[in-house]
Amino acid sequence: MKNRAAAVLLAAYRLALPGYHYEFPRDHFNHPDFQTEWWYYIGNLHTTDGRRFGFELTFFRQGGQSSERADSNVWDIRDVWMAHLALSDIDGGQFLHAERLNRAGAGLAGADLEQRRVWNGNWRARWLDSNSQQLDAVAPDFSFTLTLQSRKPPVIHGKNGVSQKAAAAGRASHYVSLTRLVTSGEIRLSGKQFRVEGLSWMDHEFFTSQLDPEQTGWDWLSLQASDGSEIMLYRLRRKDGSPDPYSAGTYVDASGKSRFLSAAEFSLQPGKVWTSPDTGGRYPVEWAIRVPSLGLEASVAAKLAKQEIAGKGTPIPSYWEGAIDAIGRKQGDSLFASGYLEMTGYAGARPLQ
Repeated sequence: MKNRAAAVLLAAYRLALPGYHYEFPRDHFNHPDFQTEWWYYIGNLHTTDGRRFGFELTFFRQGGQSSERADSNVWDIRDVWMAHLALSDIDGGQFLHAERLNRAGAGLAGADLEQRRVWNGNWRARWLDSNSQQLDAVAPDFSFTLTLQSRKPPVIHGKNGVSQKAAAAGRASHYVSLTRLVTSGEIRLSGKQFRVEGLSWMDHEFFTSQLDPEQTGWDWLSLQASDGSEIMLYRLRRKDGSPDPYSAGTYVDASGKSRFLSAAEFSLQPGKVWTSPDTGGRYPVEWAIRVPSLGLEASVAAKLAKQEIAGKGTPIPSYWEGAIDAIGRKQGDSLFASGYLEMTGYAGARPLQ
């Protein structure tokens, strides 16, 4: 009976299928006809004297009730809204994070085109104009206010409007990114204020069913290189530990032109492993990247090993999300980049499908 109810619920939502027509700013906001949606903001920042920080502000929406009832009211839970907030104090050697869970009722959380914002309580991403956003978030130990200005148009990942994750129709997401967000603002930590600047990245995905049952998680990274280019790669992992053929990526050149990368065009090889004292998850925190078609080889390392967000019985499982550096060569020239790495499925919980 439980499985039947779940199937009925899924059937009420749209699948991510080829041919989706993107329209901005509309597609920066809510898509309630898909069951799952998230907005990821991540970035590497520094003060004028070189102190380094990484940050994450993520908003999740998970649909739980497919249609409005006649007797519905503002406190009914149609969608669950989760948010994660994290600060990596790289030079201070500490990782701080917070989370919250809300319903949309009474305006507690949501994503709204007319208001030009995504929010959960007083954590928010607000669009100032077509190219600029402001992030505001407050936690007990830290807070920040950041302004992000996009230097490139939105990048649509995958082919024909979908990022395909498995063979079946609909095992995919609609996936768009802003890959180079020039960032400035203020971080408040331990009673001190830090003026910071740097680069951020925004991911937005919406879907109903992504992963295949044989897929157990993914390793995802984004890099913003000193030559003005960006690259995003993800390696889907199967139950036997092998990479899935639906792994993929995207390369964005300095002018903003993007190019799809198939699984056959790159390799991500794990290296040094960090074991979480909280969940027992064993996360590779060093990686070797090869993209022969770009003449790219690089070594990637986490700036701080402890950057895991350990789930506390919430709808989102434990995962590792943290700041990284990369050094290598591209077309024979030296390459330096900073970015973010995300790893799911290492702590014994299956990620969202």
